[in-house]
Amino acid sequence: MSTINLHRIFNPESVAVIGASEKEGSVGFSIMKNLVTSDFKGEIFPVNPKRKDIMGLGASADIQDIVSSVDMAVIATPIQMIPQIVESCGKAGLAGAVIVSSGGRETGVKGQQIEARILEKARKYNLRIIGPNCLGIVNTGIDLNASFAHLPPLPGKIAFLSQSGAVCTSVLDIANRENVGFSHFVSLGSMMDVDFGDMIDYLGSLYSVESIVMYMENITHIRNFMSAARAVSRLKPIIVLKSGRSKAGARAAAS
Repeated sequence: MSTINLHRIFNPESVAVIGASEKEGSVGFSIMKNLVTSDFKGEIFPVNPKRKDIMGLGASADIQDIVSSVDMAVIATPIQMIPQIVESCGKAGLAGAVIVSSGGRETGVKGQQIEARILEKARKYNLRIIGPNCLGIVNTGIDLNASFAHLPPLPGKIAFLSQSGAVCTSVLDIANRENVGFSHFVSLGSMMDVDFGDMIDYLGSLYSVESIVMYMENITHIRNFMSAARAVSRLKPIIVLKSGRSKAGARAAAS
Protein backbone atom coordinates (compact mmCIF):
# COMPACT_ATOMS: atom_id res chain seq x y z
CA MET A 1 0.00 0.00 0.00
CA SER A 2 1.12 3.59 -0.67
CA THR A 3 2.35 5.92 2.06
CA ILE A 4 0.29 8.71 0.44
CA ASN A 5 -2.74 7.69 2.49
CA LEU A 6 -0.57 7.71 5.61
CA HIS A 7 0.32 11.32 4.86
CA ARG A 8 -3.37 12.22 4.81
CA ILE A 9 -3.98 10.33 8.06
CA PHE A 10 -1.15 12.07 9.92
CA ASN A 11 -1.69 15.49 8.30
CA PRO A 12 -5.47 15.74 7.98
CA GLU A 13 -7.35 18.90 7.22
CA SER A 14 -10.44 17.30 8.74
CA VAL A 15 -11.09 14.57 11.30
CA ALA A 16 -14.30 12.72 12.12
CA VAL A 17 -14.75 11.14 15.55
CA ILE A 18 -17.18 8.23 15.21
CA GLY A 19 -18.52 7.41 18.64
CA ALA A 20 -17.91 10.96 19.91
CA SER A 21 -19.41 11.59 23.33
CA GLU A 22 -19.85 14.18 26.06
CA LYS A 23 -19.94 11.49 28.75
CA GLU A 24 -16.89 12.12 30.92
CA GLY A 25 -14.68 9.09 31.33
CA SER A 26 -15.67 7.56 27.99
CA VAL A 27 -13.13 7.02 25.22
CA GLY A 28 -15.25 9.08 22.79
CA PHE A 29 -15.19 11.98 25.26
CA SER A 30 -11.41 11.83 25.76
CA ILE A 31 -10.70 11.78 22.01
CA MET A 32 -12.99 14.76 21.41
CA LYS A 33 -11.51 16.67 24.35
CA ASN A 34 -7.94 16.11 23.12
CA LEU A 35 -8.82 17.28 19.61
CA VAL A 36 -10.89 20.29 20.69
CA THR A 37 -8.49 21.56 23.37
CA SER A 38 -5.38 21.26 21.19
CA ASP A 39 -4.40 23.90 18.62
CA PHE A 40 -5.35 21.65 15.71
CA LYS A 41 -6.35 23.95 12.84
CA GLY A 42 -8.41 21.44 10.87
CA GLU A 43 -12.13 20.72 11.06
CA ILE A 44 -13.52 18.29 13.64
CA PHE A 45 -16.71 16.38 12.91
CA PRO A 46 -18.32 14.41 15.76
CA VAL A 47 -20.45 11.46 14.62
CA ASN A 48 -23.11 10.14 16.97
CA PRO A 49 -26.69 9.31 15.89
CA LYS A 50 -28.01 10.12 19.38
CA ARG A 51 -26.70 13.69 19.60
CA LYS A 52 -27.25 16.91 17.66
CA ASP A 53 -24.08 18.57 18.94
CA ILE A 54 -21.04 17.58 20.99
CA MET A 55 -18.70 20.05 22.68
CA GLY A 56 -20.20 22.90 20.68
CA LEU A 57 -19.78 21.16 17.31
CA GLY A 58 -22.68 19.93 15.19
CA ALA A 59 -22.92 16.13 15.26
CA SER A 60 -23.85 13.88 12.32
CA ALA A 61 -25.64 10.56 12.50
CA ASP A 62 -23.36 8.95 9.89
CA ILE A 63 -20.00 9.77 8.30
CA GLN A 64 -21.74 9.95 4.91
CA ASP A 65 -24.00 12.73 6.21
CA ILE A 66 -21.02 15.12 6.46
CA VAL A 67 -21.13 17.45 3.46
CA SER A 68 -17.47 18.53 3.69
CA SER A 69 -14.55 16.32 2.69
CA VAL A 70 -13.10 14.24 5.55
CA ASP A 71 -9.50 12.96 5.53
CA MET A 72 -9.55 10.46 8.37
CA ALA A 73 -11.71 9.10 11.18
CA VAL A 74 -11.09 7.98 14.73
CA ILE A 75 -13.50 5.17 15.57
CA ALA A 76 -14.51 4.51 19.18
CA THR A 77 -17.59 2.29 18.90
CA PRO A 78 -18.23 -1.37 19.80
CA ILE A 79 -16.14 -3.41 17.39
CA GLN A 80 -19.17 -5.30 16.05
CA MET A 81 -20.35 -2.06 14.39
CA ILE A 82 -17.05 -1.25 12.71
CA PRO A 83 -17.25 -3.30 9.47
CA GLN A 84 -20.27 -1.24 8.39
CA ILE A 85 -18.66 1.99 9.64
CA VAL A 86 -15.53 1.28 7.59
CA GLU A 87 -17.74 0.65 4.55
CA SER A 88 -19.30 4.09 5.09
CA CYS A 89 -15.83 5.67 5.51
CA GLY A 90 -14.75 4.14 2.21
CA LYS A 91 -17.83 5.45 0.39
CA ALA A 92 -17.17 8.91 1.88
CA GLY A 93 -13.65 8.96 0.39
CA LEU A 94 -11.57 8.92 3.58
CA ALA A 95 -7.87 8.04 3.48
CA GLY A 96 -8.07 5.86 6.56
CA ALA A 97 -9.23 5.31 10.10
CA VAL A 98 -7.75 4.89 13.56
CA ILE A 99 -9.71 2.18 15.38
CA VAL A 100 -9.24 2.45 19.14
CA SER A 101 -11.91 -0.17 19.94
CA SER A 102 -10.86 -3.46 21.55
CA GLY A 103 -12.56 -6.84 21.11
CA GLY A 104 -10.64 -8.05 18.05
CA ARG A 105 -8.18 -10.89 17.68
CA GLU A 106 -7.09 -10.63 21.31
CA THR A 107 -10.49 -12.07 22.33
CA GLY A 108 -10.32 -15.21 20.17
CA VAL A 109 -11.90 -16.59 17.01
CA LYS A 110 -14.96 -14.31 16.99
CA GLY A 111 -12.76 -11.23 17.27
CA GLN A 112 -10.52 -12.53 14.48
CA GLN A 113 -13.56 -12.91 12.22
CA ILE A 114 -14.67 -9.33 12.91
CA GLU A 115 -11.18 -8.03 12.11
CA ALA A 116 -11.21 -10.01 8.85
CA ARG A 117 -14.48 -8.32 7.83
CA ILE A 118 -13.10 -4.89 8.72
CA LEU A 119 -9.96 -5.48 6.65
CA GLU A 120 -12.02 -6.75 3.70
CA LYS A 121 -14.05 -3.52 3.71
CA ALA A 122 -10.92 -1.36 4.10
CA ARG A 123 -9.11 -2.98 1.16
CA LYS A 124 -12.19 -2.57 -1.02
CA TYR A 125 -11.74 1.22 -0.76
CA ASN A 126 -7.92 1.39 -0.28
CA LEU A 127 -8.54 2.64 3.26
CA ARG A 128 -5.59 2.40 5.67
CA ILE A 129 -6.33 1.18 9.20
CA ILE A 130 -4.33 1.92 12.35
CA GLY A 131 -5.32 -0.37 15.21
CA PRO A 132 -7.64 -1.74 16.43
CA ASN A 133 -7.14 -1.88 20.19
CA CYS A 134 -4.91 1.18 20.23
CA LEU A 135 -4.55 4.52 22.02
CA GLY A 136 -4.61 6.66 18.85
CA ILE A 137 -2.11 8.88 17.05
CA VAL A 138 -0.41 12.24 17.64
CA ASN A 139 1.45 14.54 15.26
CA THR A 140 2.82 17.42 17.34
CA GLY A 141 3.93 19.28 14.21
CA ILE A 142 0.31 20.18 13.40
CA ASP A 143 -1.05 19.89 16.98
CA LEU A 144 -3.04 16.78 16.06
CA ASN A 145 -3.93 14.72 19.13
CA ALA A 146 -6.28 12.04 17.79
CA SER A 147 -5.94 9.83 20.85
CA PHE A 148 -7.38 9.27 24.29
CA ALA A 149 -3.98 9.67 25.96
CA HIS A 150 -4.13 11.27 29.39
CA LEU A 151 -1.28 13.66 28.57
CA PRO A 152 -0.33 15.46 25.34
CA PRO A 153 3.22 14.67 24.17
CA LEU A 154 5.68 17.55 24.11
CA PRO A 155 6.95 18.55 20.64
CA GLY A 156 10.28 17.11 19.56
CA LYS A 157 12.17 15.16 16.90
CA ILE A 158 11.61 11.55 18.08
CA ALA A 159 8.92 9.35 16.51
CA PHE A 160 7.62 6.78 19.00
CA LEU A 161 5.75 3.63 17.92
CA SER A 162 4.24 1.03 20.22
CA GLN A 163 1.84 -1.88 20.03
CA SER A 164 1.07 -1.54 23.74
CA GLY A 165 -1.21 1.24 24.95
CA ALA A 166 0.04 0.73 28.50
CA VAL A 167 3.63 1.32 27.37
CA CYS A 168 2.47 4.46 25.55
CA THR A 169 0.98 5.94 28.72
CA SER A 170 4.06 5.02 30.77
CA VAL A 171 6.41 6.57 28.21
CA LEU A 172 4.26 9.72 28.13
CA ASP A 173 4.52 10.06 31.91
CA ILE A 174 8.32 9.64 31.89
CA ALA A 175 8.86 11.83 28.81
CA ASN A 176 6.80 14.73 30.20
CA ARG A 177 8.67 14.50 33.50
CA GLU A 178 12.06 14.47 31.75
CA ASN A 179 11.05 17.11 29.16
CA VAL A 180 11.46 14.73 26.20
CA GLY A 181 9.45 15.59 23.09
CA PHE A 182 8.11 13.71 20.08
CA SER A 183 7.31 14.50 16.47
CA HIS A 184 4.88 11.59 16.24
CA PHE A 185 3.42 9.36 18.95
CA VAL A 186 1.68 6.33 17.46
CA SER A 187 -0.14 3.46 19.15
CA LEU A 188 -0.34 0.68 16.54
CA GLY A 189 -2.41 -1.80 18.58
CA SER A 190 -3.15 -5.08 16.82
CA MET A 191 -1.69 -3.88 13.48
CA MET A 192 -4.55 -5.19 11.36
CA ASP A 193 -3.16 -3.16 8.45
CA VAL A 194 -0.55 -0.46 9.15
CA ASP A 195 2.48 -2.07 10.79
CA PHE A 196 6.03 -1.16 11.81
CA GLY A 197 7.36 -1.51 8.26
CA ASP A 198 4.76 0.91 6.89
CA MET A 199 5.47 3.44 9.61
CA ILE A 200 9.26 3.24 9.20
CA ASP A 201 8.85 3.86 5.45
CA TYR A 202 6.62 6.87 6.11
CA LEU A 203 8.56 8.40 9.01
CA GLY A 204 11.88 7.85 7.25
CA SER A 205 10.83 10.36 4.58
CA LEU A 206 10.08 13.19 7.04
CA TYR A 207 12.59 15.93 7.91
CA SER A 208 10.70 16.49 11.18
CA VAL A 209 11.76 13.01 12.38
CA GLU A 210 15.38 12.58 13.48
CA SER A 211 15.05 9.17 15.15
CA ILE A 212 12.52 6.36 15.57
CA VAL A 213 11.94 4.51 18.84
CA MET A 214 9.74 1.39 18.88
CA TYR A 215 8.25 -0.94 21.48
CA MET A 216 7.58 -4.16 19.56
CA GLU A 217 5.67 -7.26 20.60
CA ASN A 218 5.59 -9.05 17.24
CA ILE A 219 6.51 -8.40 13.60
CA THR A 220 4.21 -8.75 10.60
CA HIS A 221 5.43 -8.83 6.97
CA ILE A 222 9.00 -9.47 8.07
CA ARG A 223 10.64 -8.87 4.67
CA ASN A 224 8.94 -5.50 4.31
CA PHE A 225 10.00 -4.58 7.84
CA MET A 226 13.63 -5.54 7.25
CA SER A 227 13.73 -3.69 3.92
CA ALA A 228 12.30 -0.52 5.46
CA ALA A 229 14.53 -0.74 8.54
CA ARG A 230 17.72 -1.24 6.48
CA ALA A 231 16.94 1.70 4.19
CA VAL A 232 15.85 4.19 6.86
CA SER A 233 18.53 3.27 9.42
CA ARG A 234 21.13 4.62 6.98
CA LEU A 235 19.53 8.05 7.40
CA LYS A 236 18.39 8.11 11.03
CA PRO A 237 18.74 5.83 14.06
CA ILE A 238 16.05 3.23 14.82
CA ILE A 239 15.90 1.91 18.37
CA VAL A 240 13.76 -1.17 19.12
CA LEU A 241 12.76 -2.76 22.42
CA LYS A 242 11.43 -6.23 21.62
CA SER A 243 9.20 -7.81 24.26
CA GLY A 244 7.81 -11.32 24.45
CA ARG A 245 11.15 -13.10 24.14
CA SER A 246 10.53 -15.23 27.24
CA LYS A 247 7.54 -17.59 27.63
CA ALA A 248 5.94 -15.31 30.21
CA GLY A 249 6.59 -12.26 28.04
CA ALA A 250 5.07 -13.96 25.01
CA ARG A 251 1.91 -14.75 26.96
CA ALA A 252 1.66 -11.14 28.14
CA ALA A 253 2.16 -9.80 24.61
CA ALA A 254 -0.48 -12.17 23.20
CA SER A 255 -3.02 -10.92 25.73
